[in-house]
Amino acid sequence: MNRHQLSTLPPTLDVRTAGSILGLGRTASYELIRCGQWPTPVLRLGHCIRIPTMPLLRLLELELENQTTGVERVPQHA
Repeated sequence: MNRHQLSTLPPTLDVRTAGSILGLGRTASYELIRCGQWPTPVLRLGHCIRIPTMPLLRLLELELENQTTGVERVPQHA
C-alpha cells in the first residue's frame, strides 16, 4: 500500500488487511493474535476480529495527511 491508500483506511481493519500492511499472511496474522503476540490492540466483537488502524500506523511510525490539519505526525517511540 502507498501512503495515499493508507491515509484512506477505515478506523478498523480486518485481520487479513492489517497483516498485509505488516507484510504478514493470513495464517501468521491469526496465529499471532491467537497467541497474544499481535503488536497492536485487537478488538474481538463476537466472532469478528478487528484491528484499530491508528495504533497499527503508529507502530510503523508513518506520517499521514489529515484533511483538517495538514500533516499528522505519528509520535516516535521514546
